Amino acid sequence: MQLSSKILIGMVLGMMLGLGLNFMSGGNPEQTPLIAWLVEYIFDVVGQIFVLSLKLLVVPLVFVSLVCGSASMGEDVKMGRIALKTISLYLVTTAIAISLALTFANIIDPGVGINTTEVANFAANPTPSFKEVLIGIFPSNPIKAMSDGNMLQIIVFAILVGVAILQAGESGQATLRGFRKINDVIMRMVTILMHFAPYGVFCLLAKLFTYQGFSAIINLALYFGTMVLVLFLHASVIYSSLFALLTRLNPLTLFKNMRPALLFAFSTASSNATMPITLNVARTRVGAHNSIASFTIPLGATVNMDGTAIMQGVATVFIAQAYGLDLSMAEYLAVIATATLASIGTAGVPGVGLITLSMVLQQVGLPVEGIGLIIGVDRLLDMLRTTVNVSGDGMVTAVVAESEGLLDRDVFNDLSDQDEYQKADAG
Repeated sequence: MQLSSKILIGMVLGMMLGLGLNFMSGGNPEQTPLIAWLVEYIFDVVGQIFVLSLKLLVVPLVFVSLVCGSASMGEDVKMGRIALKTISLYLVTTAIAISLALTFANIIDPGVGINTTEVANFAANPTPSFKEVLIGIFPSNPIKAMSDGNMLQIIVFAILVGVAILQAGESGQATLRGFRKINDVIMRMVTILMHFAPYGVFCLLAKLFTYQGFSAIINLALYFGTMVLVLFLHASVIYSSLFALLTRLNPLTLFKNMRPALLFAFSTASSNATMPITLNVARTRVGAHNSIASFTIPLGATVNMDGTAIMQGVATVFIAQAYGLDLSMAEYLAVIATATLASIGTAGVPGVGLITLSMVLQQVGLPVEGIGLIIGVDRLLDMLRTTVNVSGDGMVTAVVAESEGLLDRDVFNDLSDQDEYQKADAG
């Protein structure tokens, strides 16, 4: 059985067990000592260790891989051209996502009739200005950037190192050989960790559904359904259309190749935690050259937040309707602009969408405390949003690689059942 099938089985079993425990405890697992102990000391411990192990690999993997990629480009591939294509595609898809969300939210009207007296407290953190975000891209201390996991700063420093290696002659080539050996070791660490994935995924979802159940979804069914609909349409229609138009390749093949990364994204609700898997899948299953994937995947995990943009669009309309407020066309345009720019520098961690949503609400004068209306279902929707984000990362990576002649079509069209980690073991 291939690894992605094992992960899928772990997901389903975890969800079923969690819902069963939620039902057995009457929706209050904290009040049932045995269930509370099982969730907190077994599921939570194993799940958190697994996610932390994934995050452990993110910074060294991104730095070393991007140094190798940028140093291997040579004169035939220009970093500026690749960066322009990548950022343009990410921003265009984000703008389409928020526009799609606003359109469907106004058609479905999910916030009409909502009781705003039951709003939970939500304290919004101050949001940085665009100037601060722009300056913050450039590191003053690369070690601190790695310690803080500041992905944009790590990308800038890694590219600088890679370009310096490229121009340093024989010394640079010797350094590059060392980085490539380190990269091989890190990728092997990813392979080892993946064999524990089904168990980590099982524990993560078992805990989530034990506490969440389906009660919150029932209370906000229309909002939840609107979000799921727009997320599905964006991934299946917008991504597929752009991919087919720009590459003349089958988008179904792309999604099949991306399956292991999408399953991880759904389970962890974190683009950053999923990044080692996404980068490996982009190279070994999608067929993108390392010089492309090592740049587009880390950048996408930082700036490509299409799922978050969709949430901001639907949630803005939902909160406005819940409070009986009408937004003008100018305010809708402000939502599109703010949500698109807010995606730049947004950390790929669970729940960050609520922070950026507060920026959007403040921009159009809506009550930030309205976020309390959607907190109950946001964790479940965050899993779907992250899946959309990661699928967008894979789509843009394939498009950019194809445009540069660096997409291996034989690898892309190889739909054999053997998983890439099993191939690594066989090697």
